[in-house]
Amino acid sequence: MSMYLPVPPQPDCVSAWREAVRLVDQQSQHHAYNVIIDVVDPLARASLADPVIAAVDAFHQAHDAKRIETVANTIFPAGLYRRYGFPNFFDRFRDNVLPKVRGKKPTWSGYYFERMMLLPQAQGEPLNQLEEIIGRLKNPNVRALNKFELSVFDPLRDVDDSPYGGQCLSFASFKLIGEGADRRLGLTAMYRNHYYIEKLLGNLIGLGRLLDFVATEAKIPRGSLTIVSTHAKIDTDKWNRSAILPMLSACDQASAQLLATAP
Repeated sequence: MSMYLPVPPQPDCVSAWREAVRLVDQQSQHHAYNVIIDVVDPLARASLADPVIAAVDAFHQAHDAKRIETVANTIFPAGLYRRYGFPNFFDRFRDNVLPKVRGKKPTWSGYYFERMMLLPQAQGEPLNQLEEIIGRLKNPNVRALNKFELSVFDPLRDVDDSPYGGQCLSFASFKLIGEGADRRLGLTAMYRNHYYIEKLLGNLIGLGRLLDFVATEAKIPRGSLTIVSTHAKIDTDKWNRSAILPMLSACDQASAQLLATAP
């Protein structure tokens, strides 16, 4: 089995998800290593208004899986940001959202977003990595172009006997790409394990929103999103292929109809 599977660059989240699923599904035992996905505009086709996203979301609902928006919100709570703005929405998330979730799930290991904004320190208060990255991007005296890193994986919490459970998003790196007026902010995210039916589409949407948030607050034009799935899997251990294939066929039909009616 090859240890590298590139997905041709795609214009939007839906196209990237569908092409990645198609290529991984063709591999032996429907899984692959080091799958690289690049999305030119990760905000395009990134809501339930898109018929493909609606079809995937309906599949998740019918199979008691997390809905698309739920998966996206674990990475970036877009509604909270729109309502309260930066930086106030950090406090709202910490003081209002986290206590409610912890009350329902005492052993819960945390949102990805929680880990981004509340990184434990050996001494003092937790570090808000996102606020720190935005501040450095806005600071004209910061000349290092490759030091806008975001840690998510925690070796103290995330190494257990479960082969796939826990946090799968491990690391993310913001990059300033290009020069002058052509400069853009890109984002690369690494996953240690990735279910492509249950999680990939919501992950793409959530990461796109995270990139847009940081780019907006740092006042830098948004660039592309890249995902590296060090292990990618079509969810045949969760759902029978007889359930997955009709959903993929419905998605292809919806995309074809959308293309046929496009101006």
